[in-house]
Amino acid sequence: MAYREKPYSQFNFLVDIGGPAADEPSGGFQEVSGLGLEINVAEYRAGNKKDNAPDKIPGSYTVPDVTLKRGVMGDDALYSWLDDVRNGRYEAPRTVTIQLLSEDRQTVASVWKLTNAFPSTYSGPELSGAGTDVAVEELVLACESIAMEF
Repeated sequence: MAYREKPYSQFNFLVDIGGPAADEPSGGFQEVSGLGLEINVAEYRAGNKKDNAPDKIPGSYTVPDVTLKRGVMGDDALYSWLDDVRNGRYEAPRTVTIQLLSEDRQTVASVWKLTNAFPSTYSGPELSGAGTDVAVEELVLACESIAMEF
């Protein structure tokens, strides 16, 4: 990837939840949060070490849950996936792909791949007769690893 003078905007992205309709992006996500990982650090100090500070050694890593938010669209792909997992019809975990696009919406700047992902939490929209906001649903995904591609 070529070096840029300015960072990419955060609002040009596509989410593909895999599964039967994996050939096109899943519609309408307004927010993705939780992309990252944390490497656990072990501290060790040998008894004959002259310095009193322990050495820090990288250990295992953990991946946080990833949260997807979108306006309620009447599309049942997310609910069907959640329902399959809930009812024990969970055949294979999915690879969820999130692509950050450049300003031309054609060039892919970065890709995050969530491997062995499955829905762990669903939150429906807050409804109010006095409100004018869009009804937003939230899906939390658990995954085993996150890989980045540039």
